[in-house]
Amino acid sequence: MSYLYYASGLALITLAGLAAQPAFAETPNEILASIQKEAAGTPGFQGFSAARGEGFFKAKHGNELSCSSCHTENPAALGKHAKTGKVIQPIAPPANAERFSDAGKVAKWFKRNCNDVLERACTPQEKGDVLAYLLTVKK
Repeated sequence: MSYLYYASGLALITLAGLAAQPAFAETPNEILASIQKEAAGTPGFQGFSAARGEGFFKAKHGNELSCSSCHTENPAALGKHAKTGKVIQPIAPPANAERFSDAGKVAKWFKRNCNDVLERACTPQEKGDVLAYLLTVKK
């Protein structure tokens, strides 16, 4: 019985240790692939464009804001929130490895920022184009 007790205790410790491990980060390319799966169901979807993403990132939208209003014209540089003045870390993945590494955070920030800039949700095409652009930005 002591062996069985030891083995079951060891199994519980092992399971507890596995549960405590941090989740593996995703890569920006994996996030982009996920957005592409979402966009593929959209009529007329033909892929993402970094050039279109750059134009979208820098253009003023609905309430006279652009992505670059806070993230600057150079997304590899520090930004500053347009209303609060809070410093924002670079958004371009080549300059900030933490960007686009967590699908939940990506969804949260696209939702929040698209509503701020566009006053609506971004389409999968817009999200994919912007990420395609941000992946081309040099440090």
